[in-house]
Amino acid sequence: MFGLDGGIFFILIICILAACAFEFINGFHDTANAVATVIYTNSMKPTVAVIWSGICNFSGIFISGFYGLAVAMGIINLLPISILVDQSAAHSISMILSLIITAIIWNIGTWYLGIPCSSSHTLLGSIFGVGIAYGLLPDVGVIALNWGKVKDVGLSLLISPLLGFGLTMGLVLLAKRFIKYKKLFTEPEKKKAPPFWIRFILILTCTSVSFSHGSNDGQKGIGLLMIILIALVPVHFALDHSRPPQKLLDQVNTIEAVVTKVDQKGLNAQARVSVEVIKEKVDSMQSILTGITDFKKLRKESHFELRKDILIISKESSKILSQQLDEPVLNFTKEDKSSLQASVKAIKVYTEYAPWWVIIMISLSLGIGTMVGWKRIVVTIGEKIGKEHLMYAQGASAELVAASTIGVSTLLGLPVSTTHVLSSGIAGSMVATKGLKNLRKKTVKNIAIAWLVTIPVTIILSGGLFLLIRLFL
Repeated sequence: MFGLDGGIFFILIICILAACAFEFINGFHDTANAVATVIYTNSMKPTVAVIWSGICNFSGIFISGFYGLAVAMGIINLLPISILVDQSAAHSISMILSLIITAIIWNIGTWYLGIPCSSSHTLLGSIFGVGIAYGLLPDVGVIALNWGKVKDVGLSLLISPLLGFGLTMGLVLLAKRFIKYKKLFTEPEKKKAPPFWIRFILILTCTSVSFSHGSNDGQKGIGLLMIILIALVPVHFALDHSRPPQKLLDQVNTIEAVVTKVDQKGLNAQARVSVEVIKEKVDSMQSILTGITDFKKLRKESHFELRKDILIISKESSKILSQQLDEPVLNFTKEDKSSLQASVKAIKVYTEYAPWWVIIMISLSLGIGTMVGWKRIVVTIGEKIGKEHLMYAQGASAELVAASTIGVSTLLGLPVSTTHVLSSGIAGSMVATKGLKNLRKKTVKNIAIAWLVTIPVTIILSGGLFLLIRLFL
């Protein structure tokens, strides 16, 4: 299948199953983020809550997967372009195995200890480690991670918990000031459901967190699985074969026509280099695509080359367009600029995609995983972050902020940690009622340590595994 020999095909199947296992673990690791509040407020029975959360997680990734994959593509683009278009089977297998093994080990370890740890941090740290280790190989030379994307992701992961803490604390304080219904700020009665409208709000926020978690964290699984497919089966997955080559060539020709209008005298040195790089890559794509009516007729190496050219053209075009926005010195019209932006966007769809079966496979893995293994983390979130029992207002506020933060991040194509946003929100809600003394210092300390060490540990572990596996292969 896919034209692979038996050994590589077996490795492909193992890696696909491992990627699904990662997403399954992500599901039961992060279930508590959505269901802790409805369980601890007696709004839903645990079994019903996790099943409902699983359905919402499935829906979140399924719907977002077919209507936008910005987060998934952001995960893929964290890696250096060279490692994904490297034609060495040893490099590809080492990269994939080290990514998956590291992510699974750390996720299971923190789940077993009952520590709310970020699957996002785990996966991203693993990717950073592989990218750095790849650059250390003697036959590769100097390789840099996509530091622009790394910066965006890093800021997203750093700021989102602070937003979760601050916004939830502010929301609880506002609720206490303006909402006079005392029941909202009392501890739930044991084994007794809250009034209907409180229960409705809590179930709605639980649904929102579950759906937004699927739309964001689920796409990370799609990105991981696409990394596997691109690395091991580039002929079939480096480009979207459902789209015609001729349309790609037409957009490339448009890019060439527009770029030739650039007055390089008005550009800085970096932008002049970008123009020349784009022209070079346009020539490369034209030579490959001319006369091609079906991607299947391309040589194996050409799939790698076209993907690489598309990514580089996209990157270099953004440099030119960003200068144009700040310094109007280029010798082409607004229509030309719009044409360039549209053409670059049109060629990117050939690399920024995922087959329908990938989306469904990851949706099922996350959804089913959400329905099991929830109890350990639920206990931590519901009982061990604050010293008081979770109140209705606290749970609803934390989940409302978490769902909103995650939803906005997904629209912006940024991965965030559902775990950290919600657990920091719970902490903020506790501080809003009785100050810092209301936090359990030991639990907060453990969560903070896990937050701080996850990326460094996974970088070292995945990088070391990559070099070790590569040595044996």
